[in-house]
This record gives sequence, C-alpha cells and structure tokens, in this order.
Amino acid sequence: MNKKLHFFQSIHFKIALVFALLFLITFQIIGAYFVQQLKRDNLKTFKQQVELSSYVDNSLIDNLAKGDTKSANANIRDILEDINNSNVTQVQVVDTKGTIRGDSDVNSQAWVGQKTTDEDIKQVLYNGRTYSKLTYDKTDNKRYYVSITPLFSSSGSTNTLVGAVYLRASLEQVYSSLSNVTVIFFSASLIATGLGLFLAILISRAITQPIDEMKKQTARIARGDYSGQVHVYGNDELGQLAQAVNNLSVRVEEAQESSEAERRRLDSVLSHMSDGVIATDRRGNVIIMNETASEALNIDAADADGHSILDTLNIRGRYTLRDLLEKHDEIILDLSDEEHDQVLNAYFSLIQRESGFISGLVCVLHDVTEQKKIDRERRQFVSNVSHELRTPLTSMRSYIEALNDGAWKDPKVAPNFLKVTQDETDRMIRMINDLLSLSRMDSGTSKLDLELVNLNELYNYILDRFDMMLKTDNSSDTTEKVKKNYTIKRDFTRRELWVEIDTDKFMQVVDNIMNNAIKYSPDGGVVTCRLLETHNHVILSISDQGLGIPKKDVAHIFDRFFRVDKARSRAQGGTGLGLAISKEVIEMHGGKTWVDSIEGKGSTFYISLPYEEYEGDLWDEN
Repeated sequence: MNKKLHFFQSIHFKIALVFALLFLITFQIIGAYFVQQLKRDNLKTFKQQVELSSYVDNSLIDNLAKGDTKSANANIRDILEDINNSNVTQVQVVDTKGTIRGDSDVNSQAWVGQKTTDEDIKQVLYNGRTYSKLTYDKTDNKRYYVSITPLFSSSGSTNTLVGAVYLRASLEQVYSSLSNVTVIFFSASLIATGLGLFLAILISRAITQPIDEMKKQTARIARGDYSGQVHVYGNDELGQLAQAVNNLSVRVEEAQESSEAERRRLDSVLSHMSDGVIATDRRGNVIIMNETASEALNIDAADADGHSILDTLNIRGRYTLRDLLEKHDEIILDLSDEEHDQVLNAYFSLIQRESGFISGLVCVLHDVTEQKKIDRERRQFVSNVSHELRTPLTSMRSYIEALNDGAWKDPKVAPNFLKVTQDETDRMIRMINDLLSLSRMDSGTSKLDLELVNLNELYNYILDRFDMMLKTDNSSDTTEKVKKNYTIKRDFTRRELWVEIDTDKFMQVVDNIMNNAIKYSPDGGVVTCRLLETHNHVILSISDQGLGIPKKDVAHIFDRFFRVDKARSRAQGGTGLGLAISKEVIEMHGGKTWVDSIEGKGSTFYISLPYEEYEGDLWDEN
C-alpha cells in the first residue's frame, strides 16, 4: 500500500527548495563580495578625504622645527583650528620627544606640553613609518579610523624626523552607508529569491507533474488496473519516458491477460481431470493439489499446502525425496480400509528449466481401484466358472466311463447313470445360458420388451404358479428340490399398480428370488410376499424364515457365483448367478434391489421399481 507523501517530502518541494537555496547562496556570495569591495572602496575614499593637505603638513613641520616652542605651539593650535573636516574628530601633533605640541580637541588642551602615552605614536616616532588602524570605542559605541603619520623636515639631501600627526576620524558615515546598501541588497535578494522560488515552483511542477502521473499509472498497474494512460506533454526525455510507461502498461496488460488465461486454463484442466495432480517446489513441499487428488487422499488442499509430499502420500519411511527425483517408476498406494477399497498409481515427473535446474516435482495419481477390482473379479470369475463346470463334467465323466465299462448292460443301473448325466448336462446348459444373459446385459445388447402391466395381477400369477408347484407331487426340476409343507402369504395393496416392464425378465427375477426363499427355508416355513406403493416407487418384497445371511456376506449376495452355503447350493443345483441376473434386470428397468437379513431368522429381498400413476382409460385392443 502506497503511503501518502506530504508536500515537504515530495520531489516538487525538493526541486523548488534546491532552486531557492541556489538563489540564496548565489546572492549571498555576490552580496558578500559586493559589500566587501564597497567597504574597501569607501574606506579608501574616506582615508583620502580625511588626510591632511600637504600645506598643513608643511606648516606643522615648519613650526616643529622652530626653536621657539611657545610661539610654535600657538601657530600649531591655529593651524589645527583651521582644519574643516566634519569626519575628523581629533588631530594631535607630537614632536620627536613624544611631547604633545597641539590638539584639535578642545577638551584635550590640558594634555598639550605633556608626554604622550599612546604606544602607537611612540612606535611611529621610533621607526618613522606611517601607521593606520580601524578601532572601536566602547565608551560611545562608535568606530573610528586612526592614522599616525610621521613628519619629516627636508634640509639639503637629508630628511629629519621632526614629529608626527595623530588623526582620528569617525567611520559611522561610512558604515551607515554600507548598512543602507546592505539592506537594499538584502531586500533585493529576498525579492529576487521569491521570484526565483515562484519560477522554480512552476518549473518543478512542469517536471514533476508528468512524473507524478507516471507514478500514479505505475501504482494502478501494480494494483492490476491497466486502463489509464499517462499524458505526453512533449517529445523530451520525460515525454519519451511517459510514452514508454504507456507502452509498458499495454504490454503488462497483455502479458497479465495471457497469464490469467493460462492460469484459468490450467485451473480448469486440473479441476476437470479425472486423475489427481500434486505439484511441489524443489524442496518437495506441496504447492498445488487439485480437487481429485484431495478427494482421493481424503486431505484438504489447504491443509496439505506447504507440507512434504512424502507425508501427504504417507510414504515417508519407504521412500525419500531423492528416490522420487531419481526413480520415475510408478508407486502403488493402497489406501483401502474396512469401509472401502482404494488403490492409486502414483507417477512422478520432474519440473526442470532449460538450464537443467530442478524446480519441483509433479505427481499424477490414477485411481486403479476399479481396474484392480475388475482384474480380481475376472480372475475370480474364471476360477468360479472353471470350478462350476469341472464338477458336473467330472461327474459326467465318471458315469460315462462306468457305462463304457459295461454298466449300460445293467438294466437297473444304466437308467440312473443316464439320468444323472442328463441332469448335469442340463445344469451346465442353464449355467451357460445364465452367463450368456449376463454377457449380453454387460455389453448392452440385451433389450427390454416393455409393456404396460397390472403388477398386482402379474405378481399374483407368479405366486399362483409356486402354489401349484407346492401342491403337486409330480413336479418339474425346480420343484423336485423343494419340500411340500410351505405356505405363501400375500400382503398386497388393493390399488391397481400399472407399470411398464419386460414381463418375461421380471418373472425370471421373481422366480429366482422365490426359488431361493423356498430352498433355504425350513420345512413348514412361511414365505411372505408384499406389494405396496411409496412416493414414485413400487416396492415388492419376499421374506423367508430360513437360515439368513451372515452380516459379512450381505454386501456380496448379488455378486456372481457367490453362495452363502456353497455345499448346499451346489447340491440343490444352483449356478450362483440367479441373484446377479436379477439385479442386472431390475437396474435395466431403472429400479433397485437390496436385502435385509438376520442370521438364523431369515431374509427379506426387496425390489423397487419407478412408478408414475397412469391417467386415462385402459382397454384391450381387439
């Protein structure tokens, strides 16, 4: 998130500040040089103005050279009184002995005739050189110019020092003039700096406005908004930079759209893949897991994110990350438990850059549970068919060999042997027919011949046949294996239920379930048959009082060749395919079959068929 800049932090202010400081520094340097030069010139001019004229100097020299001190002092006093210079505050004349011979200051007349105490005057008298200085008097807070000039008398070819003149002049006028000039210059500097600052702000604004617009555009690009464009103010460097930012915005938008489309395409592919996909970083930590992999491993993708793929697949201890990187063979993951079977094939491949650097690992999980189940069922089916066919074939071979060895000559034994051979042949034919029926249903070539049937009447008709068989001593192959003391109890709804079914196949289903109910029920048992209507369904049920089905076998009762009591079923001539065929037929009708059973108390088989109430008149077509 961008922090809001204050004005004093902005480049706009900084550029203006740089210009203002540049102006100030420039004016300060120019002002300092100008004031110093003006001061030197003014002081030079001032010194020239306060210097005594050569006439005065000659007059003083002449009087100092006289032998009459009193007369000379009077003349010197007159000469000093005649000096008319407002800047000169004091002129004092001293002879070579250091005696004050005259003073222009009225208040200092008492010092005339006494020795001077001024060391500067003594020094000038000693070395004969002119001395000047600027001094500040604290008593009156004024600045003064002091000049001490030696006086030489020319006599012949030699110059003789006869004294010195001490001159003190006030510099207030000079410094007052300098102060006025400085104030004027400072005021002008401030005005010029203000104007310069204003111009600097305008210039900096012209520079920073495109930069600010480019900053805002780049911030929008960072947020994913590529709609704006930076205004190009000119063809200079800033204009070229603005155009480059606009081009960058377009390129980034195109790249982002392409990347987003690619990401959506990848997400769509991963989401709709039937195989699970897991991607890791170069350390083997999960970074991507699609929904199929999450469901297959029963792990939430958010929980797996950042965790090692070894822990996610629960293969730590059997494999290391190096094994997965170096060996690309598939790994079988058996995730089966008591509630369900699940077997996965895990295929691994590397994510490598062109340089060869390994940046991750991809694991594809393929669910082979159904394939393993089919292979297992196929092997079991072949084994069951072989076993089921071997028993009657072995029996038939034994009887045929006995007949071939001469038993056919025995009129008592031969008919029985032939009868057994015929029964076993019929049994194999029934098994093969059942297998062909299942094969046609599996391949989808078996068709239903649907017709609208009153289910109440059809169900009663089927049960009437069993009632007839139970009361008949001379029965067919089906009733030879049943007992005579059975009772069929009927509990039907009185409402007529018209459904579209394949009558022949439906009768085969009920026959199969009824035969099982009769076979496995005790002598004298009751078989209860019910027919009722529920919401959009018709429910048929057949209950017996037989041995029941163990709880562990209930889920497999409709499997092919499955028998609860294998010895008894085979002895009764069953093929183990009746319930499997019944389930397939009902599912072809859009229905469902299931069983409830309590071991030792009997079983109840249910058939549910879709039902829509028929509206209209029913009639027979002649």
